[in-house]
Amino acid sequence: LWEIMLTNRYINPILKFTFFLPFDLVKSAQQWSLEIESIFDVVSSQPIAGLVTVNIPKLQTQQTFSVKLQPGEGSIVLLVNINKSSAVESWWPNGHGKQTGYNMTTTFLMEAGYQIEKFSKAYFRTVELVQEPIPGSPGLSFYFRINGRPIFIKGSNWIPADSFQDRVTYDTLWLLLKSAADANMNALRVWGGGVYEQDEFYNICDEIGIMIWQDFMFACALYPTDQHYLDSVRAEISHQVFCGDSEIWKRHVLPAPFFKMWSMYSDDKSQLLCEGVVFCFVFKSQEDKSRPFIASSPTNGLESVKEGWLSQNPYDTHYGDTHFYDYSNDCWNWTVYPKTRFASEYGFQSWPSFSTIEKASSTEDWSYTSNFSLHRQHHENGNDQMLQQIGHHFKLPQSTDPIKKFKDMIYLTQVMQAQCIKTETEFYRFSQSEIIKGEGHTMGALYWQLNDIWQAPSWASLEYGGKWKLLHYFAQNFFAPLLPVAYEDKGVLYIYGVSDLHVDHQLTLRVSDTSITTLVSLLQKCEKLNEHIFVWISFSSSMLNHNEVRFFNLLKGNSTLYYSGGCCFTEQGINCLAYSLPTNHHFLSSLKDAVGLEKTQLSASVSQRDDIYMFVLQTTAIAPFVSLDVGSIKGRFSDNGFLMTEKKKVVVFYPWEPTSVEELEESLTLTSLVDVV
Repeated sequence: LWEIMLTNRYINPILKFTFFLPFDLVKSAQQWSLEIESIFDVVSSQPIAGLVTVNIPKLQTQQTFSVKLQPGEGSIVLLVNINKSSAVESWWPNGHGKQTGYNMTTTFLMEAGYQIEKFSKAYFRTVELVQEPIPGSPGLSFYFRINGRPIFIKGSNWIPADSFQDRVTYDTLWLLLKSAADANMNALRVWGGGVYEQDEFYNICDEIGIMIWQDFMFACALYPTDQHYLDSVRAEISHQVFCGDSEIWKRHVLPAPFFKMWSMYSDDKSQLLCEGVVFCFVFKSQEDKSRPFIASSPTNGLESVKEGWLSQNPYDTHYGDTHFYDYSNDCWNWTVYPKTRFASEYGFQSWPSFSTIEKASSTEDWSYTSNFSLHRQHHENGNDQMLQQIGHHFKLPQSTDPIKKFKDMIYLTQVMQAQCIKTETEFYRFSQSEIIKGEGHTMGALYWQLNDIWQAPSWASLEYGGKWKLLHYFAQNFFAPLLPVAYEDKGVLYIYGVSDLHVDHQLTLRVSDTSITTLVSLLQKCEKLNEHIFVWISFSSSMLNHNEVRFFNLLKGNSTLYYSGGCCFTEQGINCLAYSLPTNHHFLSSLKDAVGLEKTQLSASVSQRDDIYMFVLQTTAIAPFVSLDVGSIKGRFSDNGFLMTEKKKVVVFYPWEPTSVEELEESLTLTSLVDVV
């Protein structure tokens, strides 16, 4: 137990929980209502009468109700109709609109003058889990409609932020969750092997537009189904779905706008005793009618229900969500990934930065094959699997300096992880609007995992303490609202345009090649292969380029000279987007096979501008996967791990604590792929 426990004697009634459900009462009238339920514990032997007043000033809504509380624990349910003349602004996920909330005061005035006042924030949104037939495909869809719009879910999986929950502060949660939003995520799955998070976690998600896929805390195991255990589960579900936040009680989940789904089990077990799942489904349906429920993750959704809650084929890509891990096949090969309806778990490992691992180790530990490195790795064969993936496309470090060799390995694991998950995520994103051989219509990508619980190799994109790995910088790009994606198939280079925006935009697609020669000749001779204007359709992915064969043959014929095809966008017309226009790249061969990569001379000058710091980078040659690292100085860069094809690039550093130009210059380490020897 880590929560504060209080014991008191009470004479007056105790408000234990208050929760509310916003719903569209009459759609044709466009009127919202709030269903407010409050649970009291009345210690008096006689009923207690009183008045309840609900006030939402910005919506010009105030209603008063007469109530009578009976002895013992009981509840009252109130229906508050929002003033029709008030324009209610909906809550939207990050990247889709504002997170508008309304301050609400609920006052309980009991006889004899006893008063309880409750302050809350109400958000209004609709959420639907859509499972319906898809033309040209067997099975059912699996996607979410928020406020009537289909939303592609972009995000990750959340695990406990620390092994000791009393060390998890508001600042800890804010840093991690804000980092998720800054990487263009709109959702997180709270993993069922962790904990039900504290109030602050869900409140922050309210504020920054992060939707939550909430697992009940059951994971990767078989559970009893005897009556005693089910009674315990019933109490747990009731508490977690309806826990309030009065003085000594915590509201864990219900009132927030962002909960889109409950999941009973994390990881499907074919031998699960299904009466436990059915029990939880029935009980949850009674407790919370506002959010969807699925029996497990992964699941086949409605098909699982139809099959008696135990799927005949738990990984059928025509239904529900999928977990997928493959550490042996080449992660750059998009054909190994499932064309699923919804990817709720997938990932690759990497090591945290040296400044993070240094805090939990000694000098003798700083080797990839040390006892420390083997012991710190809790995934079977994890270190070897990373080596195997690195070996597909990169040369392994050969330095005779053991510490440099260890740092180079750390760098390569992060490059590998970032590139692998980039490839897989972009595959899911461009699969959202197409059906091929009955598969596709992918509408969600939640990689495993967002954060870390200690300093060790893991699947996380945020290190213990919040430092961004290269993967998190990549996520900022592969989750961008507008994204060009290129992939190869049977000698053809295809380019897709992906858009999460609510309106169509006319943009120019520019495809160019980058030659591995000196940077000067590159700048003088960068060949623009083609340029076309396309209309990017909102909420979709679509093939933009219909001359793939000519482009690809041109590049493939010079495969020893050309190692990437850059896809970038320049806007046409006078309408300015509120988003930075995206640039993407595609490697046409493994970097270990690239001919002509030169040793670069990377340098950086640092200056301060208000509360941020400007890093002006310069290079003498093309530099793949340029990494900026300022050690233990807390903060993040605007970009990192990038392909530097120009002489100069400006990167912004956003500090999370006070620092200085001198500290940053002293701590800065610049690394690119050609520095690994």
